Amino acid sequence: MRVGPRLHRESGLTFIELVLAMAILAVLAAVTMPLSEIAVKRGKEIELRRALREIRTAIDEYNADWNRAVREQRHIPAIDETGYPESLEDLVSGKDWGGLYPFERKYLRRIPRDPFDRWDEGWGLRAYGDPHDSTVYGGRDVYDVYSQSDGIALDGTPYNSW
Repeated sequence: MRVGPRLHRESGLTFIELVLAMAILAVLAAVTMPLSEIAVKRGKEIELRRALREIRTAIDEYNADWNRAVREQRHIPAIDETGYPESLEDLVSGKDWGGLYPFERKYLRRIPRDPFDRWDEGWGLRAYGDPHDSTVYGGRDVYDVYSQSDGIALDGTPYNSW
């Protein structure tokens, strides 16, 4: 019985088997790439929603403290004062409400970044007197923020309408 040549012939892969395996791997890669891109986009959308909620909550807390300070007569408002911060940096630097708190109240540790902001434009701002969907900032105070991205979300809505 001749064992040597027969074992040598069966021990390796043929060229056709190798090409077939590469074709299967290419098909699997082509299927998983779009799924991974969707997962990354979904993660950025979750981060955008969280950042918007964090900033908007801080703006609302600032306004609630302003109303409380005015009600308790610890702050005398100016005629054109709305009770909203003049800039997003006011939420980070803090505000002394005339002794409303025993410390200077800060509303954010830092301003969250927009995950879809590719050009470092920052957040779009709306003043209290601006229309709810305005893309032109009135400049007096910060009533709302929005993403300046022109991208479309997975649910079909533009990011700048969130």
